[in-house]
Amino acid sequence: MTTLPDTSPRPSQPEWHVWFDGSACPNPGRIGLGVVLLSPDGQQQTFSGVAGQDGCNNEAELLALGKALDLARESGAHRVLVRGDSDFVVRHVSGLDRTNITRLQELILRTRCLMRGFAECRVLWIPRHRNRDADRLSRAALGLPEKPSLHPGLLRRRR
Repeated sequence: MTTLPDTSPRPSQPEWHVWFDGSACPNPGRIGLGVVLLSPDGQQQTFSGVAGQDGCNNEAELLALGKALDLARESGAHRVLVRGDSDFVVRHVSGLDRTNITRLQELILRTRCLMRGFAECRVLWIPRHRNRDADRLSRAALGLPEKPSLHPGLLRRRR
């Protein structure tokens, strides 16, 4: 009896959802990292910690994204949808923009390498008010209070 290889389509790996934020206080200064990781089955993990280096807000955001990707990989994620409120990070890791700052170039390259370790990795920009949990975690790592919420009327789109 001959066994044929299974050519039926395989279900894709479920997608994990990740939010990241980095804080530098003062800017430049100590760096706090915040990550929220949501597995496909609804289990949530969070991370709040201080980076082992000082830097500017863009370094903080890149380090937070790197930490988020590390945690997702360690948790078994193969497909990730990552969200952050740093336009700088989203544009640079996506290849839409470039910087001449060597420290940032190195972090961008490291982050892109981490992204290539997933079957699929999408990084999207979201407004700051939709990234409150990751922001709270990054600020808490530095002993900073949570930012006050914006009045709901201010969040509506202006016409």
